[in-house]
Amino acid sequence: MISAEGAQLGIIPTEEALSLAREAGLDLVEVAPNEKPPVCRIMDFGKFKYQQKKKQHKTHVHQTKIKEIRLRPKTGEHDIEFKVNQAKGFLQHKDKVIVSVVFRGRELAHIDEGQRVMKNILVQLDPVGKVDSPPQQMGRRLVCTLSPR
Repeated sequence: MISAEGAQLGIIPTEEALSLAREAGLDLVEVAPNEKPPVCRIMDFGKFKYQQKKKQHKTHVHQTKIKEIRLRPKTGEHDIEFKVNQAKGFLQHKDKVIVSVVFRGRELAHIDEGQRVMKNILVQLDPVGKVDSPPQQMGRRLVCTLSPR
């Protein structure tokens, strides 16, 4: 048995342990029931449960989301810079980012322009994200996936 202060009291009969807990105005809690003999502790059980619940809330796990940034080959420099800043925010928030350059109509004849835009974006996002899948052509789109560093 362990006292409220943390001192080991040794092996004590159950009735005596319960009377010690009542005198202290606390509860007798079985800490390790599978041990021989079982280990009990004098403590405030309500406070103990509250602290456990509080610890559980602190260990919140971030749910990774996938965010997408769409561009065109003729997108302006300032617009690209704005999108890159958004992507940096997503990556710093531990979300994955899909960067896609969409081609329409005659733009398909100038895929090299889209690849230039993609390389520019990947260079700017390199400090905060690593490339999961390299840029690849999927129909009318050039797609690349980034995850946070």
